[in-house]
Amino acid sequence: MAKKALITGITGQDGSYLAEFLLGKGYQVFGMVRRTSTVRYERIQHIQPDIQLVQGDMGDLSSLITALSQVEPDEVYNLAAQSFVPTSWNQPVFTGDITGLGVTRLLDALRTVNPAIRFYQASSSEMFGKVREVPQRESTAFYPRSPYGVAKVYGHWITVNYRESYDLFTCSGILFNHESPRRGLEFVTRKVTYHVAKIKLELANEIRIGNLDSQRDWGFAGDYVRAMWLMLQQDAPDDFVVATGKTHSVQRLLEVAFAHVGLNWRDYAVQDPRFMRPAEVDLLIGDPAKAREKLGWQPEVSFEELIGMMVEADLKKLRDNPDQVI
Repeated sequence: MAKKALITGITGQDGSYLAEFLLGKGYQVFGMVRRTSTVRYERIQHIQPDIQLVQGDMGDLSSLITALSQVEPDEVYNLAAQSFVPTSWNQPVFTGDITGLGVTRLLDALRTVNPAIRFYQASSSEMFGKVREVPQRESTAFYPRSPYGVAKVYGHWITVNYRESYDLFTCSGILFNHESPRRGLEFVTRKVTYHVAKIKLELANEIRIGNLDSQRDWGFAGDYVRAMWLMLQQDAPDDFVVATGKTHSVQRLLEVAFAHVGLNWRDYAVQDPRFMRPAEVDLLIGDPAKAREKLGWQPEVSFEELIGMMVEADLKKLRDNPDQVI
């Protein structure tokens, strides 16, 4: 019998890549979606015939119990969250409820339905925030600098707590920034590559950007979902930092993206205080040594390859759909 996996947040970037990966491993893949008139399936349209969608809401425990009872999964991957950091300041209570308490609801549903289910929690490098050491590893103290980061810390520790309290197989992947052509336009990497494509095609003449000095450890989402799966194949549950171990500034992101189309970023980038965070996270760089040693995982796509891939995808998107320019 094929293994069954339930993915919350399947319509997002990570959910779509993880679903593809698990299908390739022979899994039966189920995706949990909320009953809403605004659900968007663009990222999973190409695999929708191969997956099954079930209804569930991270804000409603009974719906989570129902979803788990229907699917009877071997593995659950919790990728659902309000995951855009700037929005978390405008919607801090909602962010805390879904990104934080939602994890508790899902864990409690799992414990109720079948404690043998293996569980993956999507933790985040934003939990480190005002970093206590460089690079950041599994033992580094958390100091979140946004409501999103705070909610992720709660989700992380409740996952550890349920593992230790109820002997559940629960793992947290502390993923550093991971991007792809499927990243939303509100995220800085995709904002940059999309605007570079627009400027190259003479559909725009500038990009407005925030802090150029912020540094992030950026990798390819397709590489990172492989680490999620590997965590649930181990003999014992544990938590892992998933990162490239290399950091790049927002300025470097601009340089690479504009250079890919033969342009100089300085001719088009305008720094705009509207895009500065109230409490900035200046430097994030992960130490993936534990994931490399225990999981046998390492990233395969370089930063430059990633940004080039994203620029090319946006150029194609704009050329194919010139009437849908944002």
